[in-house]
Amino acid sequence: MTSRQPATFGDTELAVVLSHYDLGVIESIRPFGKGSRKSPKVAVVSERGKFLLKRRAPSRSERNRVRVAHAVQRHLLEAGFPAVKLIPARGDGRTIVQLRDDVYELFEFTPGQAYDQSVEETRDAGVILASLHTSTAELVPQWPGFRGSYHDLPGVRSGLCNMGPKLQSHDSFTGDDAELASLTQFLLESYDNAADAVNAVGVTSWPERVNHSDWHPGNLLFRRKRVVAVIDFDSVRLTQRVMDIANGALQFSIISGADPADWPEGLDEDRFAAFIEGYTSTAPVMDEELQTVPPLMIEALIGECVAPITETGSVGRWSGYRVLQMIRRKIEWIIAHQERLIGCAIGR
Repeated sequence: MTSRQPATFGDTELAVVLSHYDLGVIESIRPFGKGSRKSPKVAVVSERGKFLLKRRAPSRSERNRVRVAHAVQRHLLEAGFPAVKLIPARGDGRTIVQLRDDVYELFEFTPGQAYDQSVEETRDAGVILASLHTSTAELVPQWPGFRGSYHDLPGVRSGLCNMGPKLQSHDSFTGDDAELASLTQFLLESYDNAADAVNAVGVTSWPERVNHSDWHPGNLLFRRKRVVAVIDFDSVRLTQRVMDIANGALQFSIISGADPADWPEGLDEDRFAAFIEGYTSTAPVMDEELQTVPPLMIEALIGECVAPITETGSVGRWSGYRVLQMIRRKIEWIIAHQERLIGCAIGR
């Protein structure tokens, strides 16, 4: 299997894993193709309901990481938050099944629709993120979780400096080494400038919160313009809540398309405002936090693409070179409009 091919389950593997659960007679099993290609999923229908079986990606399968994610999900469910329900294994009641180095989770299947890009659903995505941060506030003192975010990471800088060979070997590369050098230098300087701006406001002194750390439309399900389920807690972290706010504002306002070369340079300002307004309607936010949103969006844009490009030269199905060119256009737009975005977020 190459890094571009999605991971799949073997028949024997499925039989062994599902034998750990008390599901009754299984009626059907079918591939569920959404999400990370490194984390295969299948939809299971049995006499006891509908379920989703997931094998964690190797980079997310460390047992302590999984335990923390499950503890957060259970806490949220008890608080009435719309997290998906974990199904315990037969006998010991644990929500982790491990076979050799692979870790499996089984979830109750929650029906819902994908994000429709409406202002109403965008606002509710902000409301639910604020609810997550509020509901988990009491976990912070006792939670031995994993700290970190996309902010001010040496690994992002080193990745930008070293990704040239991967991009040069990709079919989409134009052969212009000078343009590639200029592009990566722009991104490196933009990342440094954004990190400096955030640090100057004092972000490291702000309280830490449990962050979902992957708050984007693909991890939320909707019905009647409201969030009915939040999925994929694989990246849960302990850090300042504004890391989630900024990434969520970016993910729910970005304007995309079939090919990154054709993506518009700007963000959808109505959706940006709706997301922030939804969050602040539920949880008070300092003006200083909202001032860091545009530079953190720049850091998130860059940080999200570095690892996959340095590994494969691509971001999903897209050429890494074209993605970086698109990111440059987005960053230039954010820099040019950051005062307006801050004013919109603060409500002035």
